[in-house]
Amino acid sequence: MKIGLNTDGFGALSLESCLDHVAQLGLTCVEFGVGGWSSAPHLNIGDLLQSARARDALLGMLRERNLEISALNCSGNQLHPGNIGSQDTDLAYKTIELASLLGVGRIVMMSGLPAGGPGDKHPNWITSSWPLEAMEILEWQWSERVIPFWKQFAKLAEAKSLRICVEQHGRQAVYNVESFFRLREAVGETVGVNFDPSHLIWMGGDPISAISALGECIYHVHGKDSRVELQARVDGLLDPKHVTPVGGRSWNFVSLGHGTAVRGWLDIIRALKGVGYADVISIENEDYSMTATDAISTSVNTLRFCIDNA
Repeated sequence: MKIGLNTDGFGALSLESCLDHVAQLGLTCVEFGVGGWSSAPHLNIGDLLQSARARDALLGMLRERNLEISALNCSGNQLHPGNIGSQDTDLAYKTIELASLLGVGRIVMMSGLPAGGPGDKHPNWITSSWPLEAMEILEWQWSERVIPFWKQFAKLAEAKSLRICVEQHGRQAVYNVESFFRLREAVGETVGVNFDPSHLIWMGGDPISAISALGECIYHVHGKDSRVELQARVDGLLDPKHVTPVGGRSWNFVSLGHGTAVRGWLDIIRALKGVGYADVISIENEDYSMTATDAISTSVNTLRFCIDNA
């Protein structure tokens, strides 16, 4: 297995300085955010699409440090009913083109979340079958928005020999194993999973069981952890408060080993190997309780120990 980094974790650094840090940590892969919910701190997708020289310069910087790109990440909401949807759809298609030009085989993104019906202005995440109109909303979303978009998008990705790695994330149409398989059954094997244990953990799931269920559908993995806090005993796991400050929340994203014990991460690595996944684990740091340098270093050390001992 290889260890990589989603470079948004070093978003305050220049591209060159970020890559230097990645190499100094002994990592072998980087995952670049190109827009959407990422500020795209290190790549300008427009410049890279237009300029072969810019692409060659980027690839040269990576070669100098013995690094490769594990994936391009264009996570956003291409199913949003407003301008956001149009912008993120455009970004997703541009990311397919850039991945092809750079020789990158994977794109990480989320499924998106549509409105609840014609004329609605905001996305609507259905998490319960009651009141009963929830079921009508859910079926409309999938039949009229989710599946039509993804059939067309996956077809183009397949033509470019790309794999789409959908992250199962809260407030998305695809947020767990069941909803992922609904998408995959509709659009085919071009679509797999970017497995991120952190979201499953805060929703009360078990990463080991999910890995077993997903099996060969896992195309890319994020190294990211969550810690369920004491406040969850009072309020449960649904928490609309902002991710900062971390105090008073029901759960928080944390560096590896600070939510799930190191032994738990050892079990996750073993489970991934058990289903045949032997590729990159890309650290995505959103631990707001410590500096980025400390959080990423902690995650690297935890992953390295677990990979070496799994």
